[in-house]
Amino acid sequence: METLDKFDVAILKELQADARLTNAELAQRVGLSAAPCWRRVRALEEAGFIKGYHAEIDRHRIGLGVLAFVRVDAERVSGERTREMEDAIRKVPEIVSCHYISGTGTFELQVVAQDLETFSQFARKVLLNLPNVKELHTSFSLGQVKASSSLPLGHLKTTSAKAPRA
Repeated sequence: METLDKFDVAILKELQADARLTNAELAQRVGLSAAPCWRRVRALEEAGFIKGYHAEIDRHRIGLGVLAFVRVDAERVSGERTREMEDAIRKVPEIVSCHYISGTGTFELQVVAQDLETFSQFARKVLLNLPNVKELHTSFSLGQVKASSSLPLGHLKTTSAKAPRA
């Protein structure tokens, strides 16, 4: 599956909005019958367009009131040292996101904690002891304006859809 048609894009859009839709509900929303819709969802999963299904949990409701953005500067940027740092970062559940960044720094982390004291202890005990860390630069979220795991789909070029078989 290299190209997407209008039904595939519609399926992706609907599942991003509500991944708990039944196949029958999804099929009805995108204008397909149930069997072709199910086959398309499976094909999108197998082709890697759909990577998984997740529950979105409110971090505040579970007691994680602090969101920190931590820029990590590496001591040395070499393949082996960077892989060691990556492996260590992947193992830390409080680090909910990690990106390579351009400009100053090597990685940008998103870290959650219960409160500032907990974050402070975590930074001293865990972040500063990650392999190859030279420096940390931290900023804290003062409030969330927008958070979405949904990706924009308007840029996708779709092929014309063949009439689905019933």
